Amino acid sequence: MIALAVSTAVLPSTFAHAQTQPNTELKAQLSKEIETIQVTATRRKGTVQEAPLNITAVDNDVMKQQNITDLESVSRWVPGLTITDQGGRESSPIIVRGLNTNSSERASDSGTVATYLGEIPLSVNLRLTDIERVEVLIGPQGTLYGAGTLGGAIRYMLKAPELDYTEVQVSGDVFALSESDGQGGEFGAVLNLPLIEDTLALRTSFNHYTNPGYIDYNYVVKTPGVSKPDIDWNNSEEVAQNITQHKDANDESITTARVSLRYQPSDVFEATLNYFYQKQENGANSISQYQSLASSNPLADKVGKYESAYRVLEPNIQEDELLSLELKVDLDFAELVSATGLTDYEQVGQRDQTDLLYDIWPGYADFPSFTALTDDTSEVKNLTQEIRLVSKTDTALNWIAGVYYNKTEGSSDDREYTPGLSDFWGGDITNIEKDLEYLALGEYDNKEQAIFGEIGYAFSDKLNATVGARFYEYEVKSLSGAVTPLYTGDISSISQVPMELVEASDNGSLFKFNVDYKWDNNIMTYFTISEGFRLGGGNGVMSCPEVLPDQQIICALPHEVDYKPDTTTNYELGLKSTWFKNKLHLNIAAFNVLWNDAQIQATTVNGEAIISSNAGEAQSKGIEFATRAILTDNLSTYLTYSYADAKLTQDAPALFAVFSEDDYSSEEIAKYQLYYDGEKGDRLPGAPKHQLSFGITYNTDVLEDKLLTINYGLTAQSDVITKVGLKADGETLAGYAMSNLSFRLAGEAWSTTLYVNNLFDKYAQTSVRRDKSWAGEGKHPELSKALPELQRVYGHYVTTPRTIGVKFDYQFEL
Repeated sequence: MIALAVSTAVLPSTFAHAQTQPNTELKAQLSKEIETIQVTATRRKGTVQEAPLNITAVDNDVMKQQNITDLESVSRWVPGLTITDQGGRESSPIIVRGLNTNSSERASDSGTVATYLGEIPLSVNLRLTDIERVEVLIGPQGTLYGAGTLGGAIRYMLKAPELDYTEVQVSGDVFALSESDGQGGEFGAVLNLPLIEDTLALRTSFNHYTNPGYIDYNYVVKTPGVSKPDIDWNNSEEVAQNITQHKDANDESITTARVSLRYQPSDVFEATLNYFYQKQENGANSISQYQSLASSNPLADKVGKYESAYRVLEPNIQEDELLSLELKVDLDFAELVSATGLTDYEQVGQRDQTDLLYDIWPGYADFPSFTALTDDTSEVKNLTQEIRLVSKTDTALNWIAGVYYNKTEGSSDDREYTPGLSDFWGGDITNIEKDLEYLALGEYDNKEQAIFGEIGYAFSDKLNATVGARFYEYEVKSLSGAVTPLYTGDISSISQVPMELVEASDNGSLFKFNVDYKWDNNIMTYFTISEGFRLGGGNGVMSCPEVLPDQQIICALPHEVDYKPDTTTNYELGLKSTWFKNKLHLNIAAFNVLWNDAQIQATTVNGEAIISSNAGEAQSKGIEFATRAILTDNLSTYLTYSYADAKLTQDAPALFAVFSEDDYSSEEIAKYQLYYDGEKGDRLPGAPKHQLSFGITYNTDVLEDKLLTINYGLTAQSDVITKVGLKADGETLAGYAMSNLSFRLAGEAWSTTLYVNNLFDKYAQTSVRRDKSWAGEGKHPELSKALPELQRVYGHYVTTPRTIGVKFDYQFEL
């Protein structure tokens, strides 16, 4: 109430409160019908229930009522969509129908789902503020959306500037986490202002979100290279001399801003110019080493559920910018749409790299103050242009035709430092920077162009068929190089880093067939065959020399230099139905997705650099079910369930490691290799087979014209494995269920919500970093990583603890 009073006082007096009138939100909620959500995912306007494909949409009203603020909370409404909570430091992986071959690791997003901000592809962990709706398309969308949509596509649709009224909205949120010493908050403001009545309008928004964090980094060295990371933990004086604690280290701050101009001089022409900016700052990773350290590690019994054992903090900063221009021209026979987008992504971060270097060479442990850390920077610029024609004639025939161009340029500069090591070793080492142990540089340039289209024909009022195709070609170039200055010496500048160029190009085609039959106005069945693809490319790791040196080297063997494109083919039969005068929706889909040359995250044999590889063929088949119902005048509910059986359908030799005759005997190869191969029938990792969500909402009018909404939501999932077929020391993470509860009181122009997320404070592991071999507990201990008594990198991402908060929003209209 204080925040509301302050926000009211600071607004210009020209903005008046909305006049008192019957609560329109109240009337809508008690109208005994499920809301109708318009979508444009098919490039034509229509409702979710009318679209003959597997699509879920959540609009702004539902977001407010259900306390939806990010994609993870959207996923409660979408059967078949898995969002793995990895905290803010690492983007939460998006998996559809179990299509994932990556282990649950850092940067483990399998990349099978493309995300869009409006018409432009943009990979960003978006805060859902000033959003008209979110559209989630399940299944390959290659013909209309192109590369990266093997599993599906997600579209964030911003609210368009309104041409005929002035509006100001303010919103706020204050919350606390059960495992945090601080409070989080969020503040947002939106201004919609017509500059020329009914012709030109401005819409601008600003939002700032802070999360106090809940993971304590209690074992951080005070000064890397000087302080000792491994000490007598029972000696309080030694601990105080070398170690510092950082409570709630994984804090997060997200600042989002947006400016839009919409120009519509007539019914024939419309132009919208958008600028979007988001900056995300994270203090550390959301990983706990609770019960994850080797029994020989002195910290094994000291690390708690929400504690990290890393030696250095792992902060990260990401900035995303988008400038887009969308033009629409009504040509009478068709609508012409041009969408142009420029995006810019920058990232800088730090990680604890000590354990990786211990594994490469245990001799590092001879330096008592040895701590290694990284300085990672990267930048990606992207240009997208799409022009399409969408038919408008009222005939049995309809069509879409378009051209597409995309150019992506990226660069990375990754450095590893071992502070104090140069002085410990002694001698005069020529180096770019003191204690720079490893430097990797990379650049890439990808181009993709395509022509695409769809033709639909209505054989009758009930039967429709659509065929679509996309013909594409692409070329990728990557330039990469790496050096280890502490070993090679005589490197004084970046220009001396040897660089290697890898080039690849390909072309192909994607097809789609869809037929739908309307049994009546409320029941529709459809059958779809659709394809998706993803670009291949180079891994940006320098090729290994013919003779490997004795010292550390990070390089790619011939099969690790690049990776092939992968494709999916989806066969889907679906039913959409609406019953009892729009009081009940019942939708179900059965699918079978074939995945060829599935790309997988792997690591190089030499140096364990993260790369992409191919894992042969895989398949996912299952069902998805979603229903919404108005039970009484005051009570509504939703239920979703999905089952996805995803597995390899072809052997994938050497998926995780190669045991060479140069290093192992034939008996050892026979013993080890199968455990590091992928085999036909192996389950795919990262997603549960079973997912369920349930929600119930109670609405009632109170205080004459106010609406009270009570929401309870439950999400549940079965277990998840962390590596294909549990090979290479993969593990099973237990399934779990979480509950959310909220109470919302709304007037005509305002609302206040009290909410509790993770109502019962459930603690669960959501994914993993590294594997048990890093703690000396692999299936074959003799192959475990070096020095398990010192290793601390293996750990688990955990669920966010119980969060209790209060939020408000207020709308002023002139």
